[in-house]
Amino acid sequence: MIVGTFALAFASAFCGAATYINIAEHPARMMLDDENALRQWSQSYDRAFNFQGGLAVVSGLSGLVAAWFSQGGLWALGGVLMLANWPYTLAVILPLNKQLKAINPSEAGQESRAMLERWNRLHRNRSLLSGAAVLAFGWALAGV
Repeated sequence: MIVGTFALAFASAFCGAATYINIAEHPARMMLDDENALRQWSQSYDRAFNFQGGLAVVSGLSGLVAAWFSQGGLWALGGVLMLANWPYTLAVILPLNKQLKAINPSEAGQESRAMLERWNRLHRNRSLLSGAAVLAFGWALAGV
């Protein structure tokens, strides 16, 4: 099923990008001083927003289409998990993003650093949601 393969591919790309942010980019960012850590986060966020958001939508919708045609519950589960990144991001992470974006990097300090650490913990859930979707899509594709 080609649409299911697309769902898996896009979910894998999202999961890889989200996981990379958590295990490589953010720890490296936090080695910078407060001002540059906030500045780098802001630039990275601006670049990643549309990329990751698009991957989540395309993957989630592809999973739901695959579920529709195959009547497969795993496809539907994966689609819902991928689409859940949107409300989670809007309700849980976006308020913190707005607070971080409102801080002038030259005024960064312990508070902004603590907020960035909290952001990484919250972002980790996006990695977990997409990882679970990848598993669901993979099992569906394998016919489990």
